[in-house]
Amino acid sequence: MEWSDDAIVLSSRAHGETSTVLELLTRDHGRHSGLVRGGASRRVKPALQPGNSVHVKWRARLEEHLGSFTCELARARAGELMDGREALAGLNAFTAVASAAIPEREAHAPVFFSGEILLEAMMAHDAAHWLPLYVRWEAGLLDALGFGLDLSECAATGAKDDLIYVSPKTGRAVSRDAGGIYASRLFKLPAFLLGNRSEEPHAGEVAAGLALTGHFLQERVLRPHGKEMPPARLRLDGIVLTP
Repeated sequence: MEWSDDAIVLSSRAHGETSTVLELLTRDHGRHSGLVRGGASRRVKPALQPGNSVHVKWRARLEEHLGSFTCELARARAGELMDGREALAGLNAFTAVASAAIPEREAHAPVFFSGEILLEAMMAHDAAHWLPLYVRWEAGLLDALGFGLDLSECAATGAKDDLIYVSPKTGRAVSRDAGGIYASRLFKLPAFLLGNRSEEPHAGEVAAGLALTGHFLQERVLRPHGKEMPPARLRLDGIVLTP
């Protein structure tokens, strides 16, 4: 068995004295692990850091085997992302959620491509700019996994305007009028998830977006498999609340 692909490094861990087990988010082969022989060497190790993009070739005798990777660095990001507190927190949240939520070897190319856009934004901008992109990435991840939010119309009335809530049970939008006395039980729907905001979302909208996507990732994706939200993802709330 053999294939080549583009990938983002999610994690690496030592294996023996000289090798590394690498976990990748690939474009066409999903979340995939493999052994990198010599991955612990000073020459190879820097390329295998989380957040970097690599071009890989995977080989194994049988498809179900761990197999081995050979890697070529395509885009170095790790050093720059790890230099900043906010960018590092974003990187850690991205890699932790991808590792916990994406089924192994299940391809989701849009999640990979939007992940690359997100990581580039983390390098180029401050958290006020990339946090909304992060929320959109999680919303896209939910959609890819079959648990997408339905924000097209009000679940109760069918209205397409003034959608400001989301039902925590159904993931469907709810209008202001339909929310009524139940508003306190509903999630706030930030306008930037509807694509009708040109200006940068404020901290309250970002916090609402993180709460919304985080809830559905936890309840629909992680908890059914006995998992909890990774601590690295929970720490993003601290970035939003920090002046």
